[in-house]
Amino acid sequence: MEDTFQTLSAPCEGLFKAKGSKHFGYGFPIQDEGQVKKHLDDLRKRHHSARHVAYAWMLGFDGTHFRSSDDGEPSNSAGPPILGVIRSNELTHVMFAVVRYFGGVKLGVGGLIEAYREGAAEALAQGQVVTRIRRKKLRITFAYEHMGVVMGLLKRWGIEPAHTDFQMTCALDVDVRLSESEGFHLAMEQTRVAKVQALS
Repeated sequence: MEDTFQTLSAPCEGLFKAKGSKHFGYGFPIQDEGQVKKHLDDLRKRHHSARHVAYAWMLGFDGTHFRSSDDGEPSNSAGPPILGVIRSNELTHVMFAVVRYFGGVKLGVGGLIEAYREGAAEALAQGQVVTRIRRKKLRITFAYEHMGVVMGLLKRWGIEPAHTDFQMTCALDVDVRLSESEGFHLAMEQTRVAKVQALS
């Protein structure tokens, strides 16, 4: 099971110039769509005199949760080329935006496509791509008297609890590598003293 993905380690930015126009590219690692709006708002405040802030983002792991926007540029001349940079580099949980300042010479649709693509590519070139591991959150519940069995199994699997609640009925939340989650789930169930519930 594939359980790794490529994303940005931190925000990055670059610049592409074409016929006097400047295209400032920005890349951000993101966890949800709410962060997209925040980054766009920040960029529009920072570049309040710019006419266009085109962008694209990708979330999830199957390539179907994405969006791109031309932000007033001719149809498909800005957002899709930015999205193309994300796809061609097999990135996810990222957003790229390109802020354009018009330099007085029209670029034409072909020129715009190149400029927005290169603006995003320049930002990416200044950034760092990292490989992250997909994880699954599980909740383990058990009677206090079976603490030793449960903690012993966690130790054998090299898993540290992310959250604990020790009472008469105990609960532990753990993050398990996706490719190991089914095996761990089965091993815990086979102790016959604990129940496992998937949280994500």
